[in-house]
Amino acid sequence: MSFVATKDGTRIFYRDFGQGRPIVFSHGWPLNADAWDGQMLFLAQNGFRVIAHDRRGHGRSDQPAAGNDMDTYSDDLAVVIEALDLKDAILVGHSTGGGEITRYVTRHGTARVAKMVLLGAVTPLMGAINGNDDGVPIAVVDGVRKATLDNRSQLFLDFPDVFFGMNKPGASKSEGWRYSFWLQGMMGGIHGQYACIEQFWASDFREEMKSITIPVLVVHGDGDEVVPIATTGKRSAEILPNATLKIYEGAPHGFPATHQDRLNADLLEFARD
Repeated sequence: MSFVATKDGTRIFYRDFGQGRPIVFSHGWPLNADAWDGQMLFLAQNGFRVIAHDRRGHGRSDQPAAGNDMDTYSDDLAVVIEALDLKDAILVGHSTGGGEITRYVTRHGTARVAKMVLLGAVTPLMGAINGNDDGVPIAVVDGVRKATLDNRSQLFLDFPDVFFGMNKPGASKSEGWRYSFWLQGMMGGIHGQYACIEQFWASDFREEMKSITIPVLVVHGDGDEVVPIATTGKRSAEILPNATLKIYEGAPHGFPATHQDRLNADLLEFARD
């Protein structure tokens, strides 16, 4: 397995295969790089080099007590990008990963990055905090914290119903999605996962996003019950100077799985453009 070491000695696991222009993926909570299987294999088969890492505290990466915050997540991503000497890269982030790649660009610049893709991202601000009164209420996130603390294994079995929209009448259902979500979740450590909840809910990207001038593709499902499109995806597209918004009708938060073929086609078009 492949790892890079960060400044504080944390080992970050990554996957890297294919040849061509690099596309770098950042996953959502509480998952890991395996969440990108469907995108990575497809894009590698279509002429791209694909890289995905496990965020610290998640998956196969180390589980330190310190550094479980958005700034450090972005610094860890920078270590991966620099260690692999990636250039002209396209960054793709889902949910929390969207915040991570946004903070990477505003913190580390675009010398190595040409484009970004935000998928169901928590940007510009997910939570009802800092005047963002129509964001996700703190009671919701407190419920996620409690469920994580009380019995995260059960949470990771139950949450996929909402995550993949399997709770909706007539929706596609897959026990494979459920068990993959559970397995990826349980590979991480409770300390880092618990700390990450505050990061995806309260991190505020509103001001810094105004300075991102590279092309950004924003994709969001209007059936997302986890990260509602009205206060995230649509607002990101309004703030970013060079954004294109694509709305997937009825799509849930986990649309990289439920709408895999459509997303893969959109990513390929954006990467080739």
